[in-house]
Amino acid sequence: MNASFPIGIFDSGVGGLSVLREIRTAFASEDLLYVADSACVPYGDKSPQFVEARSVAIAEFLVDRKAKAIVVACNTATGAAITTLRSRFSVPIVGIEPAVKPAMGKTASGVVAVLATSGTLSSDKFAKLLARFGGDVDILIQPCAGLVEQVEAGELDGEKARALTAKYLLPLLERGADTIILGCTHYPFLAPLIREIAGPKVSIVDPNAAIAHELRRRLENNDLLSPDPRPGTERFWTSGAPDAVKPVISKLWNADVDVRRLPKRYCRLFGL
Repeated sequence: MNASFPIGIFDSGVGGLSVLREIRTAFASEDLLYVADSACVPYGDKSPQFVEARSVAIAEFLVDRKAKAIVVACNTATGAAITTLRSRFSVPIVGIEPAVKPAMGKTASGVVAVLATSGTLSSDKFAKLLARFGGDVDILIQPCAGLVEQVEAGELDGEKARALTAKYLLPLLERGADTIILGCTHYPFLAPLIREIAGPKVSIVDPNAAIAHELRRRLENNDLLSPDPRPGTERFWTSGAPDAVKPVISKLWNADVDVRRLPKRYCRLFGL
């Protein structure tokens, strides 16, 4: 494996750009490949088998593009596919999970809320996470149908996004939650809105910085950190319509980017 090869990152859609942002901050000289599986977004309402198959197909694409490591920038895909991905591919693979353990050290009320998709909250991986770290506090779980779609549309503070966020958040605050875990990579883009509704005394826990830290550990252990001092590049693909996805990625990435169509052979299962 060549240390000059790129790092691959994927998500069901544009939410993983919040992870990509942390990775870019931590790794200025790495080349990054990002795949948004926009034709299948959201993963949260899909079967684990479907999400696993899509994750394998996208990982194949990234490996074919010489990715030296893969970041699964999606909680639902991590729960459904991380074991299979690690058994099928020899490159380091980093997943993501709701930051339950870090939240334990932040709560004063002893009540922690997890905002996530139904797919993440119903996964075996999340159940094991709660069993391991959640015993000392009251953990409230809240599936947030519709929030992913708001981010996918680039609607981060519109009337519908505001109403949905308040609908999910206010009952949790009324039950004493003083710590909110963002259990979906789309949700950091809604963090300013969540902060506005929750108020300054509520802690918001975002696991993305920990993902960049774990990626660095894996790359260092495998001697895969890029030796090239030049600034790294980013390339973007989508399984959806590039013309529709490009404006949203450009908005969230704060730059005008080129978005390519994922080749058809990696789009199996949904007839593209």
